[in-house]
Amino acid sequence: MRDYLAQFAEPFGYLDFARFGPVSEVVRRVLVREADRLHRRGWAALDRLDAEAVTAAATAGGLLGCAPREVAFVSSTSHGLFAAAHALGRGPGGADGTVLVARTDFPGALYPWLRASGNGGLMMRQLDGPLTVDGVRAHLDDRVRAVAVCAVDAATGFRAPLAGLKELIGPDRVLVVDAVQALGAVDLDAGAADVLAAGGQKWLRAGWGAAVLMVRDRVAERLAPGLGGWSGVLDPIDAPDHPCPPRPGAVAHTLTNPDGPAVAALGAALALVRDTGADRIEARIGEVLGGLLAAARTAGAETVGGPEGAEGSEGLRGPGAAAGGSGIGRLRLPGADPAAVHAALTAAGLATTLRGGWIRLSPHASTDPETAEPLAEALGRVRRGVRAA
Repeated sequence: MRDYLAQFAEPFGYLDFARFGPVSEVVRRVLVREADRLHRRGWAALDRLDAEAVTAAATAGGLLGCAPREVAFVSSTSHGLFAAAHALGRGPGGADGTVLVARTDFPGALYPWLRASGNGGLMMRQLDGPLTVDGVRAHLDDRVRAVAVCAVDAATGFRAPLAGLKELIGPDRVLVVDAVQALGAVDLDAGAADVLAAGGQKWLRAGWGAAVLMVRDRVAERLAPGLGGWSGVLDPIDAPDHPCPPRPGAVAHTLTNPDGPAVAALGAALALVRDTGADRIEARIGEVLGGLLAAARTAGAETVGGPEGAEGSEGLRGPGAAAGGSGIGRLRLPGADPAAVHAALTAAGLATTLRGGWIRLSPHASTDPETAEPLAEALGRVRRGVRAA
């Protein structure tokens, strides 16, 4: 773990990886290297970038438990979800079907289905979130073709029971997973996902510009290339007529070639997770987050989230939830204005996010545990001010 931590150099007090993760040292080196190669070699650099993409696909496949051909690279999580939404709406039985989505999910997970529904795709049925096995079971009928879920909820840190959901919906329905808040932070149960999208800008610390799109062979025949562009078809340059047949695998759902340096950076980030072990990363994040939340409670705050068994973690669970927590916890200070609390934390040099009246904490494995001290001090100052008033 020590070698892994040495790859990172985020500022002290940075507790906002659920929003954006400062790129790791290995990613920084890759981006500089690829920019230099493009500067010096021009077109001659492209073969090397193609090789980097092949390596990145193999690495992603190893982490997700799929074949490299089941992995493609797109520009963002949203891009991958839009591709999935339009692909499912055009596949066999798609247009007359329904997708179940939690209305409380991050907007990036909702709009692909809203737009696809408006363009003749699957009808979107919004459920009260988060999506649990019991909650989905109550709405499962013959019209449901897919369930779309965030592996980890961005606001609350709720960790979806992916295996239970897939077991419930069975092999004839498609489980689409937004994994941007999970991949690189938790030991993700990716085997349950039929389609998965995850960008590299958060927990993977790879920056913007590239995302993994996984489409398993087991559902390929149910997805038409609704957004597939020239990069997703066979022989597009020399074809006498268009459209050309789609390429095999997940690449059929790509619009165009990806950002080569961004894919190389994402591949390096994925390799770092693979070499360290997702379980070890999750355990370390849990330790750090647990310490932060404990310090916050000592300072008088209410908390939810954190590692399994931590005080307040029940608030993120619920029927059918997966075991274990996520990298996201929340706190609030009774009697204090949440905006004032957030401002106080910012003034203390702590990067957090204010959402829905709660302060969201999302540290990484490399976060200094001593960050708990200024967190408690800042909360204590606000609390004393509330009492004095």
